[in-house]
Amino acid sequence: MAGQRIEIELPEELYTQLVEVADALGIGDARDAAMIGLAQWVMQRKSELDDRNPDQRYFVNEALDELDKKK
Repeated sequence: MAGQRIEIELPEELYTQLVEVADALGIGDARDAAMIGLAQWVMQRKSELDDRNPDQRYFVNEALDELDKKK
């Protein structure tokens, strides 16, 4: 996989839990589980940031956009 490389040192307890979750979910190894966890964390934080900026919010219905402007 091409991309940027980040190395982290995890506390033993967190690493053990990561291995247990990866095994239980059939993810593969701790590295794969960590990548999935990091991707999910970034998506959640990105969503929170988008919600803070009304110009970046996505409205499913244009009527909701109009209601928001009237407030």
